[in-house]
Amino acid sequence: MTPVIVSILIIGYIGIATEHITNINKAAIAMFLGTVGWILFILYGKNYVQHFYPEQLTAFLDGAAATTGNIKKFIANEIFVKYVAQLAEIVLFLLATMYIVEVLNINGCFDFIIEWIRTRNSRVLLWTLAFTTFFISANLDNLTTTVMMLVIIRQIVTNSRHRMLYGTIVVLAANCGGAFTVIGDVTTLMLWNKDAVTPSSFSAALFLPSLVALVVPAYLVGRKLPEHIEVESPRIHYRGDDTTLTRWQRILMLFVGIGGLWFIPTFRNLTKLPPFVGALCVLALFWVVNELCNRKLIRSEQPVTRMLPRQLQYENLQIILFFIGLSLAVGAIQETGALQVVARWCDTYIHNIYILSILLGLLSSMLDNIALVLSGITIYDVIPPELIDPSTLTEYGRAFLPNGQYWHLVAYSGCVGGCLLPIGSTAGYALMKIENVTIWWFFRYITGKVLAGWLIGLGVYFLVDMFMR
Repeated sequence: MTPVIVSILIIGYIGIATEHITNINKAAIAMFLGTVGWILFILYGKNYVQHFYPEQLTAFLDGAAATTGNIKKFIANEIFVKYVAQLAEIVLFLLATMYIVEVLNINGCFDFIIEWIRTRNSRVLLWTLAFTTFFISANLDNLTTTVMMLVIIRQIVTNSRHRMLYGTIVVLAANCGGAFTVIGDVTTLMLWNKDAVTPSSFSAALFLPSLVALVVPAYLVGRKLPEHIEVESPRIHYRGDDTTLTRWQRILMLFVGIGGLWFIPTFRNLTKLPPFVGALCVLALFWVVNELCNRKLIRSEQPVTRMLPRQLQYENLQIILFFIGLSLAVGAIQETGALQVVARWCDTYIHNIYILSILLGLLSSMLDNIALVLSGITIYDVIPPELIDPSTLTEYGRAFLPNGQYWHLVAYSGCVGGCLLPIGSTAGYALMKIENVTIWWFFRYITGKVLAGWLIGLGVYFLVDMFMR
C-alpha cells in the first residue's frame, strides 16, 4: 500500500505544479490528496499499526481482539486525531491573523503606505516598495501583503512593464520578509509550532540572509529601470461607509494589530501555551479596539455591512484549505514509514544540509514552497537536547537540534527558492493573475537575479552561523 499512497502524492504534487496549465485549483487537489491518503491508510493500515504502534495498540485493545473494526478505531482515535490537533493549532492561528489584517485593511490603516510613495525616481520607488513589503510581510501573511502592494503599484505606476518589474520585487520581498520571523509565513509558523526554532534565534539567524536575498535582485532589477518613470499622484479616495476613522484612530489600530502580532512569541514564552492562543487573545483585544473606534458608525442608522476584499478573502481561504489537505496527505505518508526511508537516503547519499536546502529550493520553484517545506520539515524529527548530549553528535547531526541549521535553511530556501519561478509561491500566483506575468518572461528576466540573491544569501547565512556559534 505504501507505493500506492506515495504515487498518489507524487501525482498530486504534479497537479499542484501544473495548476496554471490545467486550471484545477491546487487547494482542491490537496484536499483530495489528504482525504484519499487517510481513507487508504485506515482501510489497509493494519500492518503499519502493528509494526509501528505495537505497545499502544495493545493498551488500546485492552485484551480485545485485533479485528479490522478495532484497528480502524485505533487509527482514528489515536493516530489521525494527533494530526488534526497539530493542524488545528496552525489553522486557528492563521484565521486569527488573517482577520486582523482584513480589519486593518478595510479601516484604511494601510493608506499610510500610499502617502509615503511620492516620487518619480524609479529606484527610490523600487527600494521603498521593497523594504516596505519586506517588513510588513514579517508580520502579515505573504499573500495579503503581496496583493496589497500590487494594488498600490497599479494606482501609481502607469507603464505595464514597469509594474511587472516592481511586482516581481514585491513578491520576492514578501517571501524574504516572511522567511525571517516565525509569524511571517505558514512554513516558519510550522517550524515554531514543531518547537524546531525559537523566535529570537530564528530571526537573528535569517534576517541578514533574507535581506541580502532581496537586496541583490532588487539592485539588478533597478538597473533595468529608467531614471524616472510616469506615475499618477497617489490619492486616498473616500472609502464610503467602510471607514470613519481619524488618522490617530488608524495609528492606534495599527499599533494594537501589528504590535499584538509581535507580542505573540513573548506570550508563548510567558504562558507556554500554543501560539494560536496568543493570536486569539490579540484578536479579542483588537476586536474591542475596532468596536470602540467605529462606535459612531455602529450606533448610526447607516448599515454596518462593509465592503470586504472578497477576492482576498477567497484566496486566503484557499491557502487554508490547501494547507489542511497537504498536511493530512503528508501525515498519511509519514505513517507508512516512506518519509523515514527518504531521510535515510538523504543521510547516506547527500549528508550535507546546504545541498539538501538547495535541492528543496529548486523543487519549491517548480512545485509549491508550502508543499516542499512541509515535506522537508516532516522528514526529520527535532533532536531533543535533553535526551541526547549534543557533544556526542556529529556536525551533521547537530543541524537537527532545536534552532539547528537544517530548520533555518529549510525555511530560507523554501521561501526564497520558491521565488525562482512565479508558480513556486502563492504570492507569485497573485502576480501572474494581477499583472499577467508569464512563466517564460519571469524566467528570462528575473530568475537569474533571484538565484544570485538566494545563493549569496546562503553564503551570508554560513558566515552568520559561524559567527553565532
